[in-house]
Amino acid sequence: MAHAITPGTPDAIDFLQIDGMLSAEERLLRDTVRQFVADQVTPYVDDWFDEGIFPRDLVKTMGDMGLLGMHLEGYGCAGTSAVAYGLACTELEAGDSGVRSFVSVQGSLAMYPIWAFGSEEQKQEWLPGMAAGDLIGCFGLTEPDSGSDPGSMRTNAKRDGDDWILNGTKMWITNGSIADVAIVWADTEDGIRGFIVPTDTPGFTANKIEKKLSLRASVTSELVMDNVRLPSFAVLPNVAGLKGPLSCLNEARFGILFGAVGAARACYQAALAYSKDRIQFDKPIGSFQLTQRKLVEMMVGVNQGMLLSMHLGRKRDAGTLSAEHVNFGKLVNVRMALGIAREARSVLGANGITLEYPVIRHMNNLESVYTYEGTNEIHTLVLGQAITGISSFA
Repeated sequence: MAHAITPGTPDAIDFLQIDGMLSAEERLLRDTVRQFVADQVTPYVDDWFDEGIFPRDLVKTMGDMGLLGMHLEGYGCAGTSAVAYGLACTELEAGDSGVRSFVSVQGSLAMYPIWAFGSEEQKQEWLPGMAAGDLIGCFGLTEPDSGSDPGSMRTNAKRDGDDWILNGTKMWITNGSIADVAIVWADTEDGIRGFIVPTDTPGFTANKIEKKLSLRASVTSELVMDNVRLPSFAVLPNVAGLKGPLSCLNEARFGILFGAVGAARACYQAALAYSKDRIQFDKPIGSFQLTQRKLVEMMVGVNQGMLLSMHLGRKRDAGTLSAEHVNFGKLVNVRMALGIAREARSVLGANGITLEYPVIRHMNNLESVYTYEGTNEIHTLVLGQAITGISSFA
């Protein structure tokens, strides 16, 4: 005779007991990053957001923790699993998208191309310092007139003897004005190539973008290259064409699909706690049917998003993850997180627009996450091509 399974006491956050899918090592790493965020991010991030600053002292701490380039092997990198990297991104973005963005850009957009496409000399020169947090990197692909269509970039590099002369402008570059090194993608006679550009090179300028209403606790910049002279060994030797930058974006998107769940979870937790404390009509608003429906939808979204992330993380560790799978994950989870942020804001009412609660900050940040590293529309068209076999880009 079959017996019903008696579950444990439901966890309002981890309702599906996804924690049980983690190994002891994964759980320890997740909890360590969660504590770091609780101690060094959450108490201060509202002020950082309000003042539009990114605290550089966090960088060395994250380097000491092994969070920078953590999914890469060798050269001072931690060499963790994809799932472990994803879990760290979840916890970092539960603190703030800007903190997770720093880690994603440093590891997936600046370190990864050197690690994947650089010479041994380039790897030895740059990766250990970047992993330690002693050097900060940025990634220059997007331009003022070239976002979703990177093949139309105007930044170019021309040979001059053994050197290269780099000219052009890059826009919306995270870490740009605090970076020690920029990975800049430029059109050449050999196609699009990646260049390692020390930011103190004459002719290189990084201008901080001000008056943002999103990702305020993150540095965003414009990069200007005016006849920047680079030696022959500045070019990444082992990749040409759009494969280089697009593979880097895929690396970053993987961290985003996990990270978005953290932002969604933080918004849901804030709304759940508020619904129990806020009294209207002599009872907590969490007792009202409409509010309970909102909370349940948020809980379902967070748990579904985490299940999807874990599935894709396990596939990546098994070597069966495709780029289209990553597009699927970012499309679904960022859309889910933004919806939860907006719903949580409605539960908090007028209090939801203040920085006393994390919701409006996450909501504003997610508007950028929804667009960067590939827009929602581009992910949709990639998936459309995957299921029909017909490209809509041509």
